[in-house]
Amino acid sequence: MLQLREIAASIGADLVGSNGVVIRRVTSASLADADSLVFAEDELTLREALESKAAAVLVTEELSIHAGGAKPLLVMRQPRLGFAKAARLLRSSQEKTGVHPTAVIAPTAVLHNDIFVGPYAVVEDDAEIGEGSSIGSGSVVGAGVRLGKSCRIYPRVVLYPGVTLGERVVVHAGAVLGADGFGYVRDAATGEYLQFPQQGKLIIEDDVEIGANTTIDRGALEETRIACGVKLDNLVHVGHNVRVGKNVVIAAQTGVSGSSVIGDDAIVGGQVGIADHVEIGDKVILGAQAGIPSRKKIRGPGIVFWGTPARPIKDYLKELAVLARLTRSSKKKED
Repeated sequence: MLQLREIAASIGADLVGSNGVVIRRVTSASLADADSLVFAEDELTLREALESKAAAVLVTEELSIHAGGAKPLLVMRQPRLGFAKAARLLRSSQEKTGVHPTAVIAPTAVLHNDIFVGPYAVVEDDAEIGEGSSIGSGSVVGAGVRLGKSCRIYPRVVLYPGVTLGERVVVHAGAVLGADGFGYVRDAATGEYLQFPQQGKLIIEDDVEIGANTTIDRGALEETRIACGVKLDNLVHVGHNVRVGKNVVIAAQTGVSGSSVIGDDAIVGGQVGIADHVEIGDKVILGAQAGIPSRKKIRGPGIVFWGTPARPIKDYLKELAVLARLTRSSKKKED
């Protein structure tokens, strides 16, 4: 629960109207009640917002002219962004604190102020839980793991030893961070595989969100690093020694093999396969189900790459067109 003026100050919006309004939740216009904040991005959604039961509306300056003083307004350039920031702010104001009596906390673990550890969670030796962070039920925080401030770990997450999380990191249920990478050495004499040492670290920087059942392996001898602002969907796998740049987004069922690098601001679609030692440049866009072979370098800010092996979508579509013409020609000859 927050006053509207507190939300406005925190998200950088101008408040127009009553500043004593109390907001308890963000929601859609159709589900709004007298404690809700909604947003509008065009005249249609503005009309719906003003006709709803919502306490206040987030709008652009242009739309605010048409609001007519019907409701208090928060005016900013990107209402949708402000809505997301308000949601995070309200969620943090409602967090529970304390340690559940069934949780197992090692005597050498460090728990900072205003943390929450849920039922049957385990925090092992020398782990550190930053101020305002929460550990969901059944989660395991391994020995020596470091969590920064305001992290949220959902139920059944496993953080292996050697994992470090920055501030405001969100890890959804079932994720496993810091497991051994898939690295083996084959004995030429016997044909047997022996595990190559997997003793490096996993570093997750600030403001990263990791989806449910996503897995990220630790480095082999050095580190795997996920840079600040990265968003990983559910069911993503990131192999050992991978480096993912700032503000990268990766959709579900994508796999990134060991020692590959993804540059800043890249966008990776669903079911993409990235082989080992690949380099993806800054701001590259990989379409769904693209495949990138080992040691390939993909560069071109803003260029969409498609298919397997991945190539610029213009080339991919030309190839499809040629294939279609060949197919039609072949059918005519058969006739």
